Amino acid sequence: MDTISISQLKTHPAKIIEEATDYPVGITNRNKTKAYLLGAELYGKIISYLEDFIDIKDVKSTDFKKGRDFEKITKELGI
Repeated sequence: MDTISISQLKTHPAKIIEEATDYPVGITNRNKTKAYLLGAELYGKIISYLEDFIDIKDVKSTDFKKGRDFEKITKELGI
């Protein structure tokens, strides 16, 4: 992951945003990382992965022996 200073971000924002398309860019202030810049596509991929992970976890933790219908549960979870 690349890191840049806040000053560099101020002077070349379009260039830095372009760099953040595929990988996060760390934004530093006084040599300490203060934030990460993510491109829109990368952010979308991360959110999609997290949603899938949560859905899988919910399905795995459901006790189907209690008589709940699998189809009904998948509808409730939106999967």
